[in-house]
Amino acid sequence: MLECKNFFAFFFFCMERAFRYRFYPTAEQQTLLRQTLGCVRLVYNKALAARTEGWYERQERVDYADTSAMLTAWKKEESLSFLTEVSSVPL
Repeated sequence: MLECKNFFAFFFFCMERAFRYRFYPTAEQQTLLRQTLGCVRLVYNKALAARTEGWYERQERVDYADTSAMLTAWKKEESLSFLTEVSSVPL
């Protein structure tokens, strides 16, 4: 790692820079973003509940493979069929 002994070396080599971006989605993009983020929240909360239940009730770990299998099963349920309408990448 580069040591920062003087101000100029610190400023040019050691400081991290941040960038801010804004975007203005269309109405269709806003709808898709809201739907996707809602599905992400739902899947996260269901997986967290399954992991918590598994640990506190049965002292077993629920790993990625288990939650991935659960997601596949959730997508096949009639009440959660809307999960197939969004991209699977964020899920």
